[in-house]
Amino acid sequence: MNSRTCSLLCVPLLLTSIPRITVAQDAASRAAKGAASVSVYESSEDKQESLAAKPAVAFRAERSPALTIFVDDATKFQEIDGFGASLTESSAWLLKRKLTDAQRSDALRMLFDRQKGIGLSILRQPMGASDFALQEYSYDEMPAGETDPELKKFSIDHDRVDILPVLKEILAVNPKIKVIGSPWSAPGWMKTSGSMTQGSLLPSAYDAYAKYFVKYVQSYQAEGVPIFAITMQNEPLHVPHDYPGLGMMASEQTAFLRDHLGSAFQQAGLHSKILIFDHNWDLIQYPITVLSDTNAARFAGGIATHCYGGSATAQDELHQRFPDKEIWMTECSGGDWQKGKILQQQVQLVIHVTRHWARSVILWNLALNQNHEPYLGGCTTCRGEIVVDESSSPAQIRTTPDYTALGHASKFVEPGARRIESNTFGQGSLEDVAFQNPDGSIVLLVLNSGEGATQFNIGWRGQFAAYKLGSGAAATFVWNSSAK
Repeated sequence: MNSRTCSLLCVPLLLTSIPRITVAQDAASRAAKGAASVSVYESSEDKQESLAAKPAVAFRAERSPALTIFVDDATKFQEIDGFGASLTESSAWLLKRKLTDAQRSDALRMLFDRQKGIGLSILRQPMGASDFALQEYSYDEMPAGETDPELKKFSIDHDRVDILPVLKEILAVNPKIKVIGSPWSAPGWMKTSGSMTQGSLLPSAYDAYAKYFVKYVQSYQAEGVPIFAITMQNEPLHVPHDYPGLGMMASEQTAFLRDHLGSAFQQAGLHSKILIFDHNWDLIQYPITVLSDTNAARFAGGIATHCYGGSATAQDELHQRFPDKEIWMTECSGGDWQKGKILQQQVQLVIHVTRHWARSVILWNLALNQNHEPYLGGCTTCRGEIVVDESSSPAQIRTTPDYTALGHASKFVEPGARRIESNTFGQGSLEDVAFQNPDGSIVLLVLNSGEGATQFNIGWRGQFAAYKLGSGAAATFVWNSSAK
């Protein structure tokens, strides 16, 4: 991670209690009770509500004299893989060591079960140590001055302590979880610095590093954890001084992908996607450079982006230039540096990222403690999706606005859904995004970022449903597309 400059997100920490299953009336079944019924789930900082089920509204022929959000399920855009966060070593350690088995089971169901919680469906896993780890480590540690080009010392044993056990529990809750692996650094012996901090990849280590990725995917799959995709380097243009990192210029990433990693995956018969870039929206000349090399581009399964600089509209440029290369937003964190309304800004992130071609919205740490710990370096004020509060015994679990904001999409938008057409009125008014699930049900997420409560219509197939949403509040609307 970089210095976490605030782009879309700027708000103070607000913790909410873990919702008991008040959200849990199944939206699809409610919508099916009446042909024109629309289920509604609302969250509001002012009302201290999180995904609260509201009375259903109905589609009617009459249109009220108010703004109208038109939803058109005939016009479809990108497929959605899901919404999620990162099970960093810090998160896994807290969940495994600081919670009872029963507490951890409850927490994981809240996070990954769509009926009992918010149904997160994608995880980004650091490959070795990140800034949120207990110690610096890679999967092939060697004494100073020694190398291991054949990777005879490669081992994921470090991950077997906390990370893999929790990952397996998550897979038991949601067996369809997609996992994206991302390294913060290559092993030190592969780098110019001789250390996991600072430095770049030695040209002589390109083949060994390609094998390192292959062994990671194979080792995790052998543990029953399929790897959906990898990225080649977390934030390749940001080289931190106090936690693992690696500088990788666009020309270096191009050569590594083109001449080493792509063919290594092919030869090993791996089908995990290789995603390029994995950095901020304001640096998109980087993926443009990589994908402009046609021999490298043929191995690229897509583009990973972060939120810490620029705007999600940069993803439009990438989509227009490379329409066959899909986009995943793989990291964004909230934290104490934020000012204003947290929930509003986090929901804005979900809306903006998906309206601009991303197949995922992945926040940063799944869980941190009440002091934003444990961390190895870098960000000391980052916020998790849940808080494991160790200040009392036993520890207590609290949700954050990040949990609620993700839940407004992840609980209702299933993997394989498609974003569909809807007009939006922009920041300071009604902002929205719409999806259609594989079963045909339609999901509309609406945020009122205006100063006062706003009455509006949902327009769909010539009918209209009226609703009033308070300032800063978010609501998810779900209905059956076979409604008449």
